[in-house]
This record gives sequence, C-alpha cells and structure tokens, in this order.
Amino acid sequence: MGRYREIATAFSRNGLGSIVKDLGLDQVFSLPRRVYVRQDQHNQSKSTGVKIRSFLEELGPTFIKVGQMASTRPDVIPDDIIEELSYLQDEIEPFPFEDAKAIIEEELGWPVDEVFEELDPSPIGVASIGQVHQGVLKSGEHVAIKVQRPNIQKQIHTDLEILHELAVRAERRMQWAADYQVVDIVGEFSKAIKDELDYEKEGRNADLMTKQFEEDDTVHIPKIYWDYTTEKVLTMQFIEGFKLDDTEALKENNFGLNQVAEQVVNAIFYQIFKDGYFHADPHLGNILATEDDGIALIDVGLVGRLSPKMKTQLASLVMAMDKQDADDMIKAVKKMGVVPEDIDEHELRGDIDQFLIKYYNIPSNEMSLGQSITDIFSIAQKHQIAIPTDLTMVGKTFLTLEGVIDQLDPEFNMVEAAEPFGRALIREKYNPKRIAEKVFEQVGDYGDIVEDLPEVVSELSKMAKQRKIPIEISIPKADRFFSKLDEVSNRLSFSIVLLSFSLIMVGLIIGSAMGRQTSMLWNIPAIEIGFVIAMLMFAWLIYSIFRSGRF
Repeated sequence: MGRYREIATAFSRNGLGSIVKDLGLDQVFSLPRRVYVRQDQHNQSKSTGVKIRSFLEELGPTFIKVGQMASTRPDVIPDDIIEELSYLQDEIEPFPFEDAKAIIEEELGWPVDEVFEELDPSPIGVASIGQVHQGVLKSGEHVAIKVQRPNIQKQIHTDLEILHELAVRAERRMQWAADYQVVDIVGEFSKAIKDELDYEKEGRNADLMTKQFEEDDTVHIPKIYWDYTTEKVLTMQFIEGFKLDDTEALKENNFGLNQVAEQVVNAIFYQIFKDGYFHADPHLGNILATEDDGIALIDVGLVGRLSPKMKTQLASLVMAMDKQDADDMIKAVKKMGVVPEDIDEHELRGDIDQFLIKYYNIPSNEMSLGQSITDIFSIAQKHQIAIPTDLTMVGKTFLTLEGVIDQLDPEFNMVEAAEPFGRALIREKYNPKRIAEKVFEQVGDYGDIVEDLPEVVSELSKMAKQRKIPIEISIPKADRFFSKLDEVSNRLSFSIVLLSFSLIMVGLIIGSAMGRQTSMLWNIPAIEIGFVIAMLMFAWLIYSIFRSGRF
C-alpha cells in the first residue's frame, strides 16, 4: 500500500494526477484531494511525454526499464512520447563496494581474494539493476564483473505486480487500454525485465552470439567465465575499445568512420536477417571499436528472436517498401500478424497508399528504415493486426542503429545495405532444394492424417447412426438479434396485459351497472377484488420485464 501511495503521489507531482482517479486508486485508499487533481502551472506547461518521463524517473529502476521498453513499441505509443522515453537514463548512484564484495562472495561461495588477483573498488559502469567492476582473475585474465544491486529483485517483483494490477484496472475502466491490450504489453515487459535480472541468461545470450561470429574475427563478443557466474554475478572478458560516440578518439586512432559504420550494420543485419537472433539494444554505449580494426558487441541482456518465417516476412516487407508496391506490402503485413475477420480491406489499402505517398520519391539514403517499418506496424495496430513482439522490436533496433550510424557516417545508406540480405532470404525461400525439404517434412504430417482417417470415418459413422453429430451454427451479431427479439416479445406481453386489464375492468363496471338482478356475485366486492388481482398480476409482469433489462 505504501508503494501504491508513492505511485499516486508521483502521478500528481508530475502533472498526471487525474490518472489516479481514472484508475480508481482513490477508491482503494483515502488520499487528499490534491493528490489526484493537483495540476500546478509548472506541470501544465510540460508536454505529456515530459510528464511521463519525469514520472518514470522518479519511481526508479522498474519504471525506468518499463519506459525504455515502451520506447520499443512505436506501434502503440505516439511518436512524441517515444522520443521522450528515449531520453530515459539510469542516473543512479553506485552502491558501496563492500555490498558488491559481499554479494560476490555469497554468490560464488569463495572469498574475493581467492578468486581475483585484483578487483577495482570503483565501478566503471553503473545502472539501475547493477554495476560493473574491473578485475583480474587468479589465472591472469582481465575481466569485467557485473554485480546486481542488493534487494533489487524484491523491489522489481513488487513493482511488476503493482503494474500488472494497474494494467488490469486500466483495461476495465478505459476503452483505449482495452483496445491496446495493456495487460499483455505489461506482461511482455515484465518477462523481459525478469530476464535481465538473471545474469546467467545474459551469459547464454553472449555464448550464442559468439557462435554466430566464430568465423568472423572482426566481431567480438565477451567470453563468459561460467565458474564465476551466477544469477546475480556475471564475470566476462574485459574488451578494450573506443566508444562510438567519441568520434575524435576514433579519428585520432586512425579508424575509418565509414568502415566502422559498415561493420556495425553488417553485424546487426547478419543477426536479424541471417541468424534471427539479434542484439536488440545496439546503442552507442553497447558497441566498441577495437584496436584490431574490429567491433565488439557488449551488454547483451536484451535480445530478439525471429523464426525463419518471420525473417522471410520481414525481408519481403523491406523489398516491397523499396519497390513502392502496395499489394506486396499488404500481403507482407497480413502474413506477419493475426488478421481480424472483420478487417476493412479498403481502409487498409488507403493507409498503405498514404504511407507510400509519405515516402514517395525520397532517396534511399535519406529514408529511415526504422521509422518506415514502425510506421507500417502502426498501421497494422490501427487495423487490429497483432504483430509479434520480436518483429516490433526490429523496428526499434533499426531506429537505434540509425542513431549510431548517423553519429559515424550520416551519408551511409542503410536501405541499400539491407537489400543483399533481403534478396538472399527471398532466394532461399524459393530455393528448389528448400521447397523439396519442406514438402518432405509435410509428407509425414499428411501420412499421419491418412493413417488416422479410417478411425475418424468410423467414429463419424457411429455418431451419425446415433444421430449425435454436433452442429454449431455461428450467426454474426446473434446476441444482438435475440436481445432485440426479447424486447419485442416483452413489449407485446406488456400490451396484452394492459388490454386484458382494461377488458376486466370494463366487464366489472358493466356487471355493476346491471346490479338490479339478484346474484351472489354482487354480495361480495367483486370490483375491488378483481382490481387487486389484476394489479398484482400487472405489477409482477412489469417487474419481470424491467428486471430482464430488455424493455
């Protein structure tokens, strides 16, 4: 509850206080009115993106990570907010070296002095989840040791539970949250953040990437020392190199910026289009230029995975965009995701045509590959076409990569660099040998179907003889039809009751007027009793109709 209050207060302090009321947090516990309605002049002058970024930074590691991951979803988040989220920084103080030392010893089960010949107490890198120290193993290898912050797992798991609850509330209370399936998005982010809390997974990512480039001596991935790696401590090879944002140092050390840009692009494109397992956060701080004229990819906690089918679909989309072919683009988008049955084909084509007009006659070296792909995914989201998360991650990866390349060589043509990879994938797709292998694989499936056919036919025949074959008929908008039918029947019943009631009363009145004749009926208050009975029946029917809610 204390954390909920901190979140509510942070909403207010950053000019987002109305969200507290929208989410119903003011009903969960009592809050001063100023907490959820306060909108001071300073916050009113800020954009929504700035308010959201300030809110996330105030609440710490979990929310910063969520914001950073949200910046990879331009298909559901507006561009101005994406831009602000890209500025999120883990500006956090390092934790004491004594705490880091204690965690290393607890995780490895050995005193630090027995594992490391040297261990620098000053961290060379600090982030929200952990920090990195330099060291030298007893065997002499120069290593970098990433150590997780004390108690960070408990804090993050608590925050993720709260975020899930807030997402559920948002979907119940706000239509836009339900439309964008906020619960599923938060679930994806939660899984990715939990993966980052497990340093052994990052180590396995590094090992897989090492195999990717084992025949390319120009791309380096840090070696993992598994004897000194656990869930909370990651010991890896320390790679000397120059950060790519320090272009002056690169020039002074005779690095060709165009060559470095080409190496980085080819490495990432090889991962995406060829292997399907890629570094999903290739920003300036995660790539080094090494003294042997190579590059190093570091900090591989966030990765993406593309199946062979997804790689081919992505290549088809890039090729269709390059050809400005609306038909091929529509086919590629449809194959990428789950298409709703009621999709408006005419409107989808109109949106694709508008996309092509936007990028018409723009030279390929001036075209943003990342932005164009994210624009396409935004169109898909508008039409409720569910695109896999790893494919949307590709768009963000391209955008990040373009930022790196712009720093090194603004004239570098990424679209042109992607074409050979795309063409290779298309050729592979239609390779006769590959087609034959695929058909051969499917023969086994068809064989199983044929083998099971007699049993299926026998079962159907048995059910037919017993007249037990189930038939399911689906009628579009059937619920609405039957609801309307209920309303008509209830109104008809209501009219009949009114008519009957009128006839009874008229009959009783006429009978009363003829009261001169002697009859036992007139010795009792028939009009009054009939009136009461008719009123009771009338009231009961009216109550039933109104209770059904279909009057």
